[in-house]
Amino acid sequence: MKEMDGRKLRHDVLTELRKRAVARVQSGESPEVVVKTLGFTRACIYNWLAKYRAGGWDALDAKKRGGRPRKLQGDMIQWVYRTVAGKDPRQYHFPFALWTRNAIGALIYKRYGIRLSANSVVRLLAQLGITAQKPLWKAYQQDPERVRKWVQEEYPAIEKEARQLKAEIWFADESGLRSDYHAGTTWGVKGQTPIVRSTGARYRLNMISAVNRRGRMRFMLEKQGLNAEVVCRFLDRLMAGSKAPVFLIWDGHPMHKSKKVTEKVASYGGMLRLYLLPSYSPELNPGEGVWREVKAHRLGRAGIFSFADMQSRALGALRSLLKRPDVICGFFHTPSTLYAS
Repeated sequence: MKEMDGRKLRHDVLTELRKRAVARVQSGESPEVVVKTLGFTRACIYNWLAKYRAGGWDALDAKKRGGRPRKLQGDMIQWVYRTVAGKDPRQYHFPFALWTRNAIGALIYKRYGIRLSANSVVRLLAQLGITAQKPLWKAYQQDPERVRKWVQEEYPAIEKEARQLKAEIWFADESGLRSDYHAGTTWGVKGQTPIVRSTGARYRLNMISAVNRRGRMRFMLEKQGLNAEVVCRFLDRLMAGSKAPVFLIWDGHPMHKSKKVTEKVASYGGMLRLYLLPSYSPELNPGEGVWREVKAHRLGRAGIFSFADMQSRALGALRSLLKRPDVICGFFHTPSTLYAS
């Protein structure tokens, strides 16, 4: 696209373009994508953001000049955006992996000699469309090429064969529930931390489940530890009443590849097939959503008083989830599981 010369535009048109561009960035669009669609140079969008930061919407008026001197120029703001959006704090020798407003302020001072208060950093990030978010953690051992191959080649091939055989694709996962796991926040008087009573004893309950993109789920609770024998019993439960072949996808845990499980799969005469996800890639498994829903959204917010209480609550949470196919389908619509939707 040919770059536009703002000097040839009427002042009112240029003003409107500037304001729309800044508003789009604040809503979450990338500054460089926004400016590209408008046909201006890359430097323009960051200069406009700098103007807005210095004097608000009025500072974007093409007729106006002046306003209070801005601390950060357009090229500086561009650098801040690219750094926070595309870099890891550890690349700048910070001892942590998550950006904080103080770290960003310190980095700006180190590079440009300009001090910004913590609140000023927050306002700057908001103007750039950058918000505080819970990150998706990935194991450093994960092989990006292996993940790419799974998403773009292997899974599409599995899906194609499933359509040909009229097979159902399920994603399975196991997890453990502890009585001392807590999640969520509550309201309380400032300076006085609320107290929630629960058992001081530690109980553990193991769970295994499978979901498909049509919103169906199978699950099993296990008091003892998970092993190949437990997995085989779950496979029987999954296959019970199934008239169509089942393609089951899960991680590469040793018990999934054990002799007992291999023999169990063979006993179904081709009606059951197992596939393994790439190593260190739990985010690719929609089945992870089950445990997020049960642990973080349900049991983690409840006060557990005994093993029987924990078991009853876990069973209730899973049965409630069975009745919510819309929630289960949602597990297939996260950024990392859309490939399977």
